[in-house]
Formats: sequence, structure tokens, C-alpha cells
Amino acid sequence: EAEKLGYAPSKVAPRFRSGKSGDANVIFDYRNGRDLAAHSRDVKVIDLYGLSEAEARDQHPAVYQHVLSDVKPHRAQNNRASYRDNWWIYGEARSELRKAMAGIDRYIATIETAKHRVFQFLPIGIVPDNMLVCTALSDAFWLGVMSSRIHVAWALRAGGTLEDRPRYNKTACFDPFPFPADVPDNLKDRIRDEAEKLDSLRKKVLVEHSNLTLTGLYNALEAIRVAEREKTAIEPKLKDIATRGQVSLIKQHHDAIDAAVAEAYGWSADMSDDDILTRLVALNRERATEEAKGIIRWLRPEYQAPGETAKPTNRDLDLGDAPALPITATIIPWPKTLAEQVSAVANILAASPSPLRPRDIARAIKGTNAKGITPVLDALTAIGQARRLADGRYAA
Repeated sequence: EAEKLGYAPSKVAPRFRSGKSGDANVIFDYRNGRDLAAHSRDVKVIDLYGLSEAEARDQHPAVYQHVLSDVKPHRAQNNRASYRDNWWIYGEARSELRKAMAGIDRYIATIETAKHRVFQFLPIGIVPDNMLVCTALSDAFWLGVMSSRIHVAWALRAGGTLEDRPRYNKTACFDPFPFPADVPDNLKDRIRDEAEKLDSLRKKVLVEHSNLTLTGLYNALEAIRVAEREKTAIEPKLKDIATRGQVSLIKQHHDAIDAAVAEAYGWSADMSDDDILTRLVALNRERATEEAKGIIRWLRPEYQAPGETAKPTNRDLDLGDAPALPITATIIPWPKTLAEQVSAVANILAASPSPLRPRDIARAIKGTNAKGITPVLDALTAIGQARRLADGRYAA
């Protein structure tokens, strides 16, 4: 689960609610990555979270009998005491996610490892598989931001891969992502509207065409973009998917979301991916410095910080030197030769959107420190490939 939440958990940890009574209140629809990428298998799951064994037996005897006969024998062999002793409880409790889900009627989900990075709403009555990354946000504004090219570009660069498929890692793709702030209400409404329409349209065409899949729709969308860019034709199979799946309309919604989210950041909609990432890294650095000074931009303040008075932000505030935060956690080894060391430091300096201190560069290199970096920076300065500023920082 992706919980950029949990700073002020509620006192009650409800089960995923179906809105039904009796046994239906502990039997839920269940979705995994294949269900979302293709079509649901209509699988159900029993979830007795929050009930003692006696409560499960007395309130849901038929369900309890099934779990007793089919689940307990397997759990009895489990090496984990919590699984073995609490054999009627469904898998991992994910209590923090449950707390975050309280009070909302839907949440955002994406498949952890998938060819296309797609976000969608799932109703609160659906229990997600552990390979779905779920975010407890029900506002379509956030769905729009996460579906935008700006967020997807970050996720593709920051996340890992499995074979040739990108992975959406919560700690790399979601936690450090700097969401837009201070967005005007009318612009938020535009993003919400487009995100709602996008989510509804995709679900609608998949219901109407049982032989279409979400993966197929985005294969066709990618083909349309390539054809427009290279002035070529789409192969017949993908063209058929695009026609029946209304992929041109899906593309229009994505294009509108991309433009509106770029506007929310105050950026141009036609920036390259490299420009987007450079700006996001700089904004990440700015936000980290703000948070160090107590200025926190909550995504769900009513949950994360109930009762807290919003702190005003001053865009001209001198926040001091921010830590250099790379787009990935990759640390390169310190090269052995001077020429390679000069090249490595020059590349790091050139990729930074703002000047760096020797210690900032040293954080991205294993096997050296600020003392080892400084002579290389001075060498770069001597040959005109770097500038030393009055405050001790260096710029490309």
C-alpha cells in the first residue's frame, strides 16, 4: 500500500466496507493486477479483520465454518506465529491503510509492475491484492495529477523495472514526488473534470467490449502518439482497438490533463521529459527545505493533520541551502583515474538545476568525500567547465 498518509490515524480501524449486512459484510470483491489490466475474474475474499475468533463464529457461522475447515489447516503449518495463532484473520492486516481508507468511498490504484503506468479509482468495497499500489485519496484532482505526464515521467525514471516492465515503488515514485500546491479552485475543477471523464470512459468501453483490455487501450494510445509524431499509419489491429475503445477520446482527456497539470505547476505543457525531471528535482529540494522549517503541504489535511491551522507560505522566503536530492537512489563509485573523476563530477554538476557544494556531490558518489571532490571542482573551474561562487558552491 502507498500511504503518504498516517500522520494522525483515526481511532477506529474498520474493515473494507461493502455497505451490506450479514455475511456479505465480510465477503468482498478482490482485485489483482491482472484483473485491472484485463478483465475481473469476479473473485471474492473473506475478510474478518477486527473480529475475534468468537465474534467471527457467532456473527458469521457459515463463513467461520469455511475458514475453519479450509484455512486453519494451512495456517497451522505456518512458521509465523501471528499467522498461525490468528488463523481466521485475512493475511496482512494493513491496518494503516485501513485507517487511511476510513471516511472515503473510493481510492486510487495502480498495478505495481505494468507496461503502462495507469491510475484509476476503485470503490472502497474492493479489497486490493498486495501487488496493487493503493493511495487513500478520493478527490479526482489527485487522480488527474498522478495520471499526468509530469507524474508518470517522474515515476518511470525513479521507479525500478521487472524485465522490461516499469515498477511503481511507493518510496521512490510517490513519497518524494512534489505535488502542485496553491492551485486555483477553477483549475482544480478542470483537472477533476477531465480525470473523472477519463476514468469513466475507460471503465465504460471495457464493460461494452469484453475482448478489450486496459493494456490494449494503452497499446493503441501509444501507437496513435507514435503515428502522429512520425507521420505513419497505425497497424490494423491497433486501429480496430482504438476505434472500438474510443482511444482518441482517451487521448484527448490525457492531453487536457497534461496541459492543466502543467499549468498547475506554472510550467509549459510542451516541456521535454528531461526538463520536467529537472524542475521536479528542484521543487523536491525546495519542499524538503520547507518541511524542515515546519511548512508541510498535506494532501489530506483533514486526515493527516486534523485541526491544524494551515501555515502560510512565502514564495520569497529565504529557505537556506537545500539538500541535493537525486531523482534516483543510484550511487556511483568513485572512479580510479583523474580523467574519469573529472567527467563524473562534471556530469553531476551539469545535471543539477542549482549550484552544489562539494559535500552535495559527494553524497552521489561512493568512495570519496567533500575533501576529495574539491580539487576536481577546482580543476573544472580552471578549464572553464565550472564556476566557483562566493558562498563556496559550484555551478556548471
